[in-house]
Amino acid sequence: MKILLTGAGGQLGTELHTLLEETMPGITTYTDIDTLDLTDAAAVARAVADGEYTHIINCAAYTSVDRAEQETAMCLRINTDAVANIAKAAYETGAKVIHISTDYVFDGSAHLPYRETDKVNPTSVYGSSKRKGEVVLLSLCPNAIILRTAWLYSPYNHNFVKTMLSLGAKGRKIRVVTDQIGTPTAAADVASAIISILKAPQWIPGIFHYTDEGVASWYDFAKAIFRIAGMTDVDVKPISTADYCSENPSGAARPPYSVLNKQLIKKTFGLSIPHWEESLAATLARINPETL
Repeated sequence: MKILLTGAGGQLGTELHTLLEETMPGITTYTDIDTLDLTDAAAVARAVADGEYTHIINCAAYTSVDRAEQETAMCLRINTDAVANIAKAAYETGAKVIHISTDYVFDGSAHLPYRETDKVNPTSVYGSSKRKGEVVLLSLCPNAIILRTAWLYSPYNHNFVKTMLSLGAKGRKIRVVTDQIGTPTAAADVASAIISILKAPQWIPGIFHYTDEGVASWYDFAKAIFRIAGMTDVDVKPISTADYCSENPSGAARPPYSVLNKQLIKKTFGLSIPHWEESLAATLARINPETL
């Protein structure tokens, strides 16, 4: 096995780097925008062919959900066109692809956790670009695995957990949406799931959902962050999505309900998934306050 990991400097890519070197050392090439421009089809084809990779894990993505509403072309280049480039290169060489997607492919109108077969209906530029990436990947490389996840956080880069800790430490007023429901998910847990897929005795293509167990609103998530971190004097106020949107009119629409059903991935790969609060506690213990 020889692996190409794209987006290696992001939250998931960083966690995967650590796990891959711990469990499958010496077989992975780690790339990011500074070493491989995924929007350059010729460069991608050359890198994949020259590297003789058996597997490509694509963690690269444009993830600035609000900014994507204005930077549509850039978002599409990274989340759709770059995926097409990876798919074409993988098809030519026979490499297997694991691609990371998102809950934003759904509109959030459901009341039960979304299954992989449920109708998609993205309501934002970001969600639409990710869905287009899924479609182009499966059309060009039907043997691929797509892993949809949601509400990712880690000790690295920018994310909700680190933002809350920073605001709380500065004594800022904190107002958090209480009517958007999903599942906080540690990037380390998604990385672990990917390792399980790589080590599985059989390659099983298709779309799979993975988040941690349990559900929460963003408000619940924020309250848990401060409780587990021991910052009990931080005052967090709940607000509605309507209030948030009135204060941020240029922001993207977000799914009000984006809980993902994980039965398929658990059954297929024998995964045991931790509750989000357990993983939050483990991640908080790893965060260096100087990085906030």
